[in-house]
Amino acid sequence: MWPNCCERIPPARIEAVLLTSLLLAASMIGCGTVTVREEQQLGAEIAQQARGELLFIKDAVVLDYIRSIGFEIVAAAGPQAFEYHFEVVENDEINAFAAPAGYIYVHSGTILAARNVSEVASVLAHEIGHVALRHIAENYDRQRNVGTAAQAGVLAASLFGFGGLANLGSGLASIALLNSFSRADELEADAFAIEVMPAAGYDPRGMLTFLQVVRLESGNAALAFFSSHPATEDRIEEASALLADTPERTGLEVGDRGRLEIIQRRIRLLTRKVRPTGRTPL
Repeated sequence: MWPNCCERIPPARIEAVLLTSLLLAASMIGCGTVTVREEQQLGAEIAQQARGELLFIKDAVVLDYIRSIGFEIVAAAGPQAFEYHFEVVENDEINAFAAPAGYIYVHSGTILAARNVSEVASVLAHEIGHVALRHIAENYDRQRNVGTAAQAGVLAASLFGFGGLANLGSGLASIALLNSFSRADELEADAFAIEVMPAAGYDPRGMLTFLQVVRLESGNAALAFFSSHPATEDRIEEASALLADTPERTGLEVGDRGRLEIIQRRIRLLTRKVRPTGRTPL
């Protein structure tokens, strides 16, 4: 392990600071549609809290790898209202989430579960889709007449689209789970990813194959991905239909000449994880 590459913070402190930030955000925004400026302010607040409280992998090689993929997708998506930021959270769960205004967080477990770079790109593209399509603002707008505590729950579900607050205690956990992104939002983010990935040079079939990875992992009760996403079979079916209608392009990247495997080995060294047997890259 590289010394001082990560900061370990007790989970209770993470939960407390995120709840505080969400309550503040709910009271700050008030009623009505969240504007771009308000979402930027909210995103900066959440990111500031996250920097002090979440457990990040700070290794420059790992971060450069993820950020390069993320920025390629953002560039391919066209002009954006927000400046994007990409971070890697040290966590074994297959999970990723988008905070407001372009703050994208991906779990190290997601990177380790991916079998090729197109699968990593599909996860990032999905989260970028939530931001670019303003799902966070829309989700808040739909619940603007709910009380402050419920607003915080809605924002919790929205900010952590793959169920990042599912382990939070009290009623907030239930609110977060019940008020996460709608099935339509999730499928729209998948469609966004499948459309933008070829423009960024990545094979969109990575979306389908990674959903199949998720299905294989579905026996793991701790898998946060399932707590706030449409049934994996539904998403596989929808992704298959979209891919069938997508013109085939040659030269799209699936593998990246062993770079992902290098990053995965580096993450395992940083986090002292052992590679499971029986899994090979595609």
